[in-house]
Parts: sequence; C-alpha cells; structure tokens
Amino acid sequence: MSSENSPADDENSSADDARQVWDVVVVGAGPAGASAAYAAAVTGRRVLLLEKAELPRYKTCGGGIIGPSRDALPPGFELPFRDRVHAVTFSNNGRFTRTRRSRQMLFGLINRPEFDQQLVEHAQKAGAELRTGVTVQRVEQHGSAVPDRRTVAVVLQGGETLLARAVVGADGSASRIGAHVGVKLDQVDLGLESEIPVPETVAEDWKGRVLIDWGPMPGSYGWVFPKGDTLTVGVISARGEGAATKRYLEDFIGRLGLAGFEPSISSGHLTRCRADDSPLSRGRVLVCGDAAGLLEPWTREGISFALRSGRLAGEWAVRVSEAHDAVDARRQALNYAFAIKAGLGVEMSVGKRLLTLFERRPGLFHAALTGVRPAWRAFTDITRGRTTLGELIRSHPMAQRALSAVDRRQVPKAGPVAEESGS
Repeated sequence: MSSENSPADDENSSADDARQVWDVVVVGAGPAGASAAYAAAVTGRRVLLLEKAELPRYKTCGGGIIGPSRDALPPGFELPFRDRVHAVTFSNNGRFTRTRRSRQMLFGLINRPEFDQQLVEHAQKAGAELRTGVTVQRVEQHGSAVPDRRTVAVVLQGGETLLARAVVGADGSASRIGAHVGVKLDQVDLGLESEIPVPETVAEDWKGRVLIDWGPMPGSYGWVFPKGDTLTVGVISARGEGAATKRYLEDFIGRLGLAGFEPSISSGHLTRCRADDSPLSRGRVLVCGDAAGLLEPWTREGISFALRSGRLAGEWAVRVSEAHDAVDARRQALNYAFAIKAGLGVEMSVGKRLLTLFERRPGLFHAALTGVRPAWRAFTDITRGRTTLGELIRSHPMAQRALSAVDRRQVPKAGPVAEESGS
C-alpha cells in the first residue's frame, strides 16, 4: 500500500494524522470495483477495497469475455479461459437451428470466481488494500461522522466508520451506494442459470461452440457456454415473468438432452439498466458497473461495462479526492459522467433500440445472423472488439434506417425462415 498522501491543506492535516483518511474507498470487489481500485492505486493513492463476501465467490454470470472486456484489463493480465469460442449455434426457441463458424476466436469463456480473484490481486499488486467480510450499511457526506467537507464517512455493519476523500460504489445491482446516489432504473430482467457437470463425451461435443437460443417471451434468450467438464446453461427475460422464465430454462435444458445431469449450482440474478437521466454521482461518491445500472440492454452483457466504467470511476475518483471544495468535486464528478455517457451511454442507447426491435421480431434477428453475411460480420467484429454497437450504427446507413423505423414504431415484418440443421 502506498504511503503517499493526497494533497491536503493545513486545516485537515492534523485530522488525517489522528485518523486515517483513505484517498479512495471502493465498495464491492467484482470486475467494476477491482478495476476502479486498480486504476486509483496505480496513481500511488491510498486505496481501500471492501467486499462483503470472502473471495473467491460464485456469481451468476455466463462468463463471456468479448473484445471490449479484454481491452479494458490491466496490463499483463492473463485471462483464465476455460474455453475459446470459434462457433455459434443459433436457434429460434429450439427451431431453425444453424451453426456459424470462424477460423479466428470470437470470444473466451471464464469462471467468475477465478476471474474476479485475479482482478483483485492485480489491484492489490498496484497498492490497493483489501478487506473482505465487511458490509457497508451507508455512506454519509454530512453530519457528526464527517469531520470536514472534503471527507465521506463509510459506515460498516457493526458501527465502524471509515473516512475517504472519494468513494466508488461498485456493490452490485442491489447497491446501497447506488441508493445513496439516487440511481434510477429503466429495465429489470431476471436471469436463471445452472452449472451442469457433464461427461467427457458431452463436453467434447460442445468444445469451442456456444448456443444462443431466442426465447419464447419477448426479449428473452438462452445460452450454453462450455467450460471444460461443465456447461453453463442459462436464460434471461423481463422481470415479472418468473414462472415462465423458470419453465423456459427447464424446457431448454430438456430439449438439449441435459436434464439427466445434476447441476452443481442453480442460481438467479436480477440485472438492472439505468434510466437515461439516472445520476452517476452525488458529492464525492461515484457509482459504476451494476451499481450504476450500466450494462448492454439487449444482450444484458455486463462484464465489459463493469471493467470500462470501473476504470473510469477509479481515475476520476482520484481527481475527486484531490478537490478542495464542493464545486471542484462536482466538476470532476460531472466529467466522469460525461466520459460514461459519451462511450457506454451511446452503446446503451443503441442496445435499448435493438431490444425493442428484438422483442417484436426475434425471427428477423435470427434470419440476419444465420443468413446475412454483413450481420454475421458485425456480430464477429463486436465480439472481437473491432467495433462497438455505437460505432456500428454510425457507420452503417442501413442500420440507422432500421433503428429509425423502430423509433417510429414502424417495424417491417420478417419473412419466413427456412429450417436448417446445425453443422
């Protein structure tokens, strides 16, 4: 841990000596929090990373690492891939199955416990201090627990209070820090997942290939991600369809011939997307990742959003920690919000429009991805990190026209799709 202090005026130096004040406290040690802690720690600041669980711990997540995730990792990070994907099988609620293949790797698959642990270790090597098994009850920016206007009090369960010049909330989709900031949610989905150990013969059949199935409820889909001797099988749909979502997962597993294998883990998780006007900060507190509602609304992909927003939050939290008054802190927080909205916000906006189209015409997406070469190329370019949804729409007039049609609620009907067998 670096002993370098952030700049402080004479008025506050004695208080710092009497009681440790962290430059940045990060709440939550998932991909967003670990990335924020790393980004802040490499600047030499005093950084504390808090996690309520003991690491490593399981998280409901497909574990797909696409290009933008890879590019946001710390230098020297070795991805703990369980498999490398070169083929995608698409189906439309179990029908019209077709497999598309690529000579180059499309994306990789990881287990979250290993991946998250490795990210935390990189943050620690950069100088961040880790505390696990601690639950944050609330943060306070005013009142008796706060010694001055440059300090935030982080109150832990049990009564202990930590002091920081800036706080980053990365404590997941049910974030207490997000509640403090006032995060507003526009879309909530339910994901259900099973980790299914399979025999070697079954695992070999899935090696290097994932399945994406467009589901029976509007906006839903399912996936199979192979990870050695285990298949991660899951589905996601809008919250409020719990029974139908559970039935979809059961039917999905059954028609794949996997019902006879006992899952090692069965879990569920709510994903939450922010509203367009949802705040990303309050005073000296920033939020990122799931705590901010940052994920791609159509696919609900969250790892790349967590890594990218976490890095930005860590960088701007350092600037907030150096601010000598509320005006300067507000300016730095607004710069963080601008950086998020200019990049991830654009991708989310496109994703929301794509979700609207997908909810109405899943067959259109299936026909395009399985039968239209430019659509498949766009898919591969996004997964490899060669482009983003926002860049793709900006550079393709046809895609712009299609989304404009969505905005006008004049979506053309998709034609019939001929059934093809998977290869």
